[in-house]
Amino acid sequence: MNIATEPCVFIVDDDEDIRTSLSRALRTRGYNTQVFDSAHAFLAGYDPARSGCLILDYGLPQMNGLELQQVLVNRGRALPIIFITGHGGVSEAVRAMKFGAVDFLEKPFRQEALLARIDTALQIDAKARDVDNALKMTQNKLKSLTQREREIAEFLVLNPSNSSSKDVARHLDISPRTVDHHRARILDKMNVQSVAELVDLALTYQLFEKPET
Repeated sequence: MNIATEPCVFIVDDDEDIRTSLSRALRTRGYNTQVFDSAHAFLAGYDPARSGCLILDYGLPQMNGLELQQVLVNRGRALPIIFITGHGGVSEAVRAMKFGAVDFLEKPFRQEALLARIDTALQIDAKARDVDNALKMTQNKLKSLTQREREIAEFLVLNPSNSSSKDVARHLDISPRTVDHHRARILDKMNVQSVAELVDLALTYQLFEKPET
């Protein structure tokens, strides 16, 4: 596997000794690592397409760890973060966890504890990316529908108790045979076997929203 496609443990700490020691220890255990000496350096060099997790020093100068976390959250789904700190308090830890941090470890910490958190963080990231990929694939399938197919699919999803061909035909002022033709193409394009599966798929990924009354 190309190393660029493998998960990476990103380390952001302004202490060179910590960056070096952490990176060396993780590499000896088989992890890929990339180090940065500031939040700004990380933001400039991080590729969001690269999977992994972030070991982040809370007490960074200029932009601290919590501020970097907020920037990442505002940009979309953030990497799972493991905060490390020598002086963080309870309020900082609570805020970090509120925005999705995996843990808030105080220095000095046991290496075994950090490794366990890293494995958890990588699993979280992998699952989240699987969900993102599935959503993108489903959205692409939806985009493949014609305008008429989308109208029918939306009616079927939002009106599951009135999903007969006659119901749809009456709503759209077309023939039931035309509805049957489009329904078959919709199921094929969306890769589902039935209208019930289409409804489940739409609910899972919130493909259609019921209009407000």
